[in-house]
Amino acid sequence: MSEITLFAMPGSCSRVSLILLEEAKAKYDIHWVNLMKAEHKSAGFKQINPKSKVPALAVESQVLTENPMIIKYISERFPEANLLPKVDSGLAEYQQISDLCFCSSTIHPLVTRFCIPAFFADENGMPSVKAKALEALMDSLAWVEQRLAAGNWWYGEQWSAVDAYIFWIISRLQRCEFSLATLPNLAYHTEKMLKRDSVINALNKEKLANF
Repeated sequence: MSEITLFAMPGSCSRVSLILLEEAKAKYDIHWVNLMKAEHKSAGFKQINPKSKVPALAVESQVLTENPMIIKYISERFPEANLLPKVDSGLAEYQQISDLCFCSSTIHPLVTRFCIPAFFADENGMPSVKAKALEALMDSLAWVEQRLAAGNWWYGEQWSAVDAYIFWIISRLQRCEFSLATLPNLAYHTEKMLKRDSVINALNKEKLANF
């Protein structure tokens, strides 16, 4: 058994952590949690993560939750993988965390509202929830689109964990018939990500879960 275990669900935001572990060539185990069968609400899983969510990262006898902190941990645990750019000041490091939080707390909730409006409204209210989510998504993604125009990746020429998070956001939206027609830089970013070995390996592992 490896020292690190990732609790994940194929297609969910745990894909970000999975990509990073593959990028770092880490030794780890995966414990698949079937959200469709409510395994995340089971007593057993709540002992691991009382928040009843994935991802969760078990390291020895402790468990980390929340994507930004899991990403930060993996980045520091495997510095040779350069998952986040090396910085010279504490303020620059905080900015990196801010970038991750932008993905997790600004865009991610909008993805959920757009893709699963039934979580937030009845049948009559769902179209409004989805429409408002789309409007807010386009505002946020316009900034991402502009930023990607300046280089290949979020941080210019250096690939990073933020790119993995952006990739999951777009791949999740595309499963909900979201169009990238007006976001060519994001479309190109997605194409490049799909050719990256860590992404290919992560997607193949998700397929093997056979959910």
